[in-house]
Amino acid sequence: MNTAGHPEATARRGLELTPFRGLRYDPDRVGSLAAVTSPPYDVVVRPDGLHHLQDSDPHNIVRLILPQADTPAVRNEQAARTLHRWLSEGVLTTDTDPGLYVYEQRDGAGMLQRGVIGALRVSEPSEGLVLPHEDVMPHVVADRADLMRATSANLEPLLLTYRGNGTAADTSSVIERTIEGPPLLATTTEDGFSHRLWSITDPADLDRIQSDLARRQALIADGHHRWATYRRLRAEHGSPSAWDYGLVLLVDTARYPLRVRAIHRLLHGVPVPDALAALDGLFRVRRLEVPLAAALETLADAACVGNAFLIAGDGAFHLVDQPDADLLARTVPADRPTAWRTLDATVLHATLLAHVWHVPEDDPTRIAYIHDTAATVDKAERDGGTAVLMHPVREDVVRDLARQGVTMPRKSTSFGPKPASGLVLRALDL
Repeated sequence: MNTAGHPEATARRGLELTPFRGLRYDPDRVGSLAAVTSPPYDVVVRPDGLHHLQDSDPHNIVRLILPQADTPAVRNEQAARTLHRWLSEGVLTTDTDPGLYVYEQRDGAGMLQRGVIGALRVSEPSEGLVLPHEDVMPHVVADRADLMRATSANLEPLLLTYRGNGTAADTSSVIERTIEGPPLLATTTEDGFSHRLWSITDPADLDRIQSDLARRQALIADGHHRWATYRRLRAEHGSPSAWDYGLVLLVDTARYPLRVRAIHRLLHGVPVPDALAALDGLFRVRRLEVPLAAALETLADAACVGNAFLIAGDGAFHLVDQPDADLLARTVPADRPTAWRTLDATVLHATLLAHVWHVPEDDPTRIAYIHDTAATVDKAERDGGTAVLMHPVREDVVRDLARQGVTMPRKSTSFGPKPASGLVLRALDL
């Protein structure tokens, strides 16, 4: 009997995390480990951040995750050649024994995150094991799939969360014991985060983690497009194959809560006066002559009451709130839960982008999705576009919608801290 869709059967099956032979930089062959790392591919602010990372070290991981060339095919071929050259030169080396990896991030403000990196069995949403909470853009999935095919590698881990029972049992106990030993690597990146990595190869520890996670369900915190890419490539290659698994970082947020931040929008070719004029009579608009930090506080206060956004790009901030009820009734789909219909991201995409500004949400020539608030404002002012700043969604809202099978509009949340790319990779043909 096929019980994949049965809740009790799904709960018993749970997550299947397997050891792998990590591919890591040889610290003797690079300037520094910090200099070869990068934020995830979709967090790098191009072109400024890309150029900075490329210049930091000739072996920076950005040359693999964001290769630069005139066409997509040439970019992917270039990434594959670069990866193979680094392997042949010993810049990247493969760990002798397969294992799972404990990964720790810490900043100077008390933020501490620990989790386990491994190869997770790829599953479909219908199995209820790995829950997406955002829609994806098909062209981004296609781009990531082309890159993974060319390199035959998972170049950076996704960030997944699960909810343990808040005790130091099972996976947590293995993590806490493992970090008492010397790490495989330790480095501090320019954002002030320290990173440490340990390997777990002891069969008893691996079994304990796998048994614990077999009872868990995960939420995709960061990496929806890469998870969709894993699913596509698994379907292409068939089972069994190395493509049945994908590289992930699993964090128990009962012990290590994540930060949830917003992802902002930059509207290309839409000057702020035009964006504001289109809102006349549809939203309340107030000009704020205050610094960014104070504007964000005002946004937070307004978001507690209803839908609210900040518009920037002309040297000031404009609070946009109190949408017309009839406008929302006409534009927001009524066949979803109230929690979804009242999201700022829903109103932004269904109402503002689609019906007020007429900006396609998946056209990179018309809109960009940027994680850094100040960078979004700076680029809008420099390019003559419009920055739309968002207030973050609470994690419990995200998780509740995901459990109902309801996905939020794309790029609705930014969970963090995100794992640094370049600390451990997974080659599928090794």
